[in-house]
Amino acid sequence: MKRNIRFITETAVMLALLIALQAITKPLGQLVTGSCVNAILTVTVLVAGLYSGITVAVISPVLAYLLGIAPQILTVPAIMAGNTVYVLLLHFLAGKDSKKIVRQFVAWLVAAIAKFASLYAIVVWLICGVFAEKLLASGTLKPPMLQALPATFSWPQLFTALMGGGIALLIVPALRKALRK
Repeated sequence: MKRNIRFITETAVMLALLIALQAITKPLGQLVTGSCVNAILTVTVLVAGLYSGITVAVISPVLAYLLGIAPQILTVPAIMAGNTVYVLLLHFLAGKDSKKIVRQFVAWLVAAIAKFASLYAIVVWLICGVFAEKLLASGTLKPPMLQALPATFSWPQLFTALMGGGIALLIVPALRKALRK
């Protein structure tokens, strides 16, 4: 029971922080907002655990869409997948003793690259490539979005994952100490 309460509380706090950061940083653009999201994902999985991390990873794109940050509903499942890949790799590569800096550093780099690759594959290659004609014909995807999505879901995704994760790795030790984890 105590563990469930802690999970709910930690997850709710991280989601609330994520919503606040997304709303506050929206005018500052993708690099700032995306970095904040990745920082929250990193802190959540390394401090609160895998299930909290996955929960935040899946819910955050829905919140981004509702706040007008995610460019199109079509990208929400792709962002969910990219975030989940990021969180899973951080968790499993950092290992049970994720206090070791070298393991966290390697996990962060691999997770950032994998998130970038998964978002690129889903959005740029599949949505804007393989399925573009069908999506345009059905009206699901408009020509301006077809032009904008590749720029949004390519290199900026790698930069935001690296920046956000890097910032988070600097604050995780202090948070763990404060929470006695």
